Amino acid sequence: MFGSLKTFLSHRTGDAKPPQARDYNRWLVTAALLTRVATVQNEISEVRRRAIYTALRSNFGLDDRSTVRVLEEAAAANRNAIDLYHFTRQLDEILDDRGRNQIVRMMWEVVYADGQANEFEANVIWRAADLLGVSSRQRVELRQLVSADGASPAQDRGVLPQLAVRATAT
Repeated sequence: MFGSLKTFLSHRTGDAKPPQARDYNRWLVTAALLTRVATVQNEISEVRRRAIYTALRSNFGLDDRSTVRVLEEAAAANRNAIDLYHFTRQLDEILDDRGRNQIVRMMWEVVYADGQANEFEANVIWRAADLLGVSSRQRVELRQLVSADGASPAQDRGVLPQLAVRATAT
């Protein structure tokens, strides 16, 4: 009861976004950042599109419809973003250390979904991790963990709904 009252008062005074809006913003910004990483050098491949879709579903517990909606909006956000800071600033404000590490792991999973990470992709993840406040040591450990897994959770071979995810390279 007190939690509901506190939420109600914070919304009436404009102090906070509703929890659903914060969650949706986190999903959207994460999807946009993953799309940016996946398209750093080329158009997004079907394997990477599937990896992003699966990462969002498995990490955030989204259903098919919500995941597709988030990805479509993320593609538009990615096209309009100038740099990584646009995404990382928002994530840094709403995530704790565990959440930031989760985002970096998801980036590695997307990049490794279709093989090895190239120098451009590794550099973008390094910059994003740095902006998120993830240490170099932790970033490298996450990379090693994902690359050692080989078949990361993001590599689900299930059916992927049609997505309208197109992004420009940075």
